[in-house]
Amino acid sequence: MFSLKPKEGGNTTPPPLAAPTSNANLLKGGIALSLVLILGLGYNAYSTRVVLQSQIDVLQQQLEDEVGQMKLVKKRATDLGSDIDVVTKRIGVTTQDLDASRRFAEKLKTEQEQAKEQLAHELATKASTSDVAAVRQEATTKAAEVQQLAEAKIGNVSGDVKVVAANLDATKKDLADSRREITDVKTSLSAQIARNAGELADLRKKGERDYFEFDVAKPKKNEMTRVADIQMQLRRTDPKKAKYDVLIQVDDSRLEKKDRTANEPVQFLVGRDKLRYEVVVNYVDKDRIRGYLSTPKDKVLAAERPQFRPE
Repeated sequence: MFSLKPKEGGNTTPPPLAAPTSNANLLKGGIALSLVLILGLGYNAYSTRVVLQSQIDVLQQQLEDEVGQMKLVKKRATDLGSDIDVVTKRIGVTTQDLDASRRFAEKLKTEQEQAKEQLAHELATKASTSDVAAVRQEATTKAAEVQQLAEAKIGNVSGDVKVVAANLDATKKDLADSRREITDVKTSLSAQIARNAGELADLRKKGERDYFEFDVAKPKKNEMTRVADIQMQLRRTDPKKAKYDVLIQVDDSRLEKKDRTANEPVQFLVGRDKLRYEVVVNYVDKDRIRGYLSTPKDKVLAAERPQFRPE
């Protein structure tokens, strides 16, 4: 029998090779790197989108602020335009009166001519010299009275026309001054309001006015929140558009300010001396507003109503 065992010192068959694990590790590493790159690109795109959306919101808010200011200017100009229309209508009525007076004067002149003709006829038929003199004197007196009455009436109407014309010129001048005043006030307010705590600190350093910060929430039972010497009540907020409605208690009056925008100055007069107060809301949150109240520091110089002292 032959033996199947290999001879000592002879060659043996090598075992089969193991699966290539290095290629699998490289593939996994490539996949992981790709996932990291994809996540990085996605985060970068999201961050860019958030920044752009924030800038768009700021630009939209600035545009809405400008539109609100233009509405105030347009309303003031419309009110003054209505005053001019009233004065214009009054001039039309006065012109009609003047035309009527002129027609009356022409009628008097015609009657005067007829009276002269009648006088001449009566003089021709009078035989007595004394009668002629008496009739002549009477006719002259009547003619003078008629002439004086006509001149007085025409003079009165002409005076009314001059007064109305002067009022019209004054109203036009007031309109022009008011338009300039609106522009000046808008520029002044834009330069003197504070949009954050830093700008408010700068205004305080100037020492021209007093500033009182407030943080007012929407009440549950219509109670008022005191800020300095006024009271406020928040009615509604729209944080997305940065708009709000507020009720302001001033002296014995209540002022309702609707659809106001953040950083828009809200002005009103207080007291007998008509002191100009100003409310500026910097932040509009859900059922909450934060800002400050600006009041005059020198009450005498800031009074808009003249103060008269007894002698």
